[in-house]
Amino acid sequence: MSETPADQANQQPVPSMRLVHQYLKDLSFESPSAPMSLGTNQEQPKMEVGVDINARSLGQDRFEVELSCNATAKRDDQTVYVVEANYAGLFVIQNVPQEQLEPALLIEAPHTLFPFIRQIIATATRDGGFTALMLEPLDFVGMYQHQRGAAAQQPMGQA
Repeated sequence: MSETPADQANQQPVPSMRLVHQYLKDLSFESPSAPMSLGTNQEQPKMEVGVDINARSLGQDRFEVELSCNATAKRDDQTVYVVEANYAGLFVIQNVPQEQLEPALLIEAPHTLFPFIRQIIATATRDGGFTALMLEPLDFVGMYQHQRGAAAQQPMGQA
């Protein structure tokens, strides 16, 4: 059965999101108290982990999504190590309705990039002489909803 020109005209373009390139933008590892912090009989450090997501349009259906992760390990008040990484991807997003574009950029794209930055963080901490820091999987949907809720509660005129 072949399609008529009317059938072809009624078909909607298929939404698509492609990762064209992915790249490490920045990586930093500091171990200010080494070698004293490297002892095997020391207690596990307390971890503080932060994650941020930024997206920007590059025109013509092209978007850069940058996932930033930082982790600080401390024992008492002494910093054991600090690791920071910014990992990004260049995405081509086509035929996605405007109301679905933001969730694609702030949920789906970081979900795609996360395994790579997770491995970079693990390798950097291991190569720094510590147990590899394996970041727990992140709830990008919850992060997005939290961000949207915080933005909705902010008074008009404030950014």
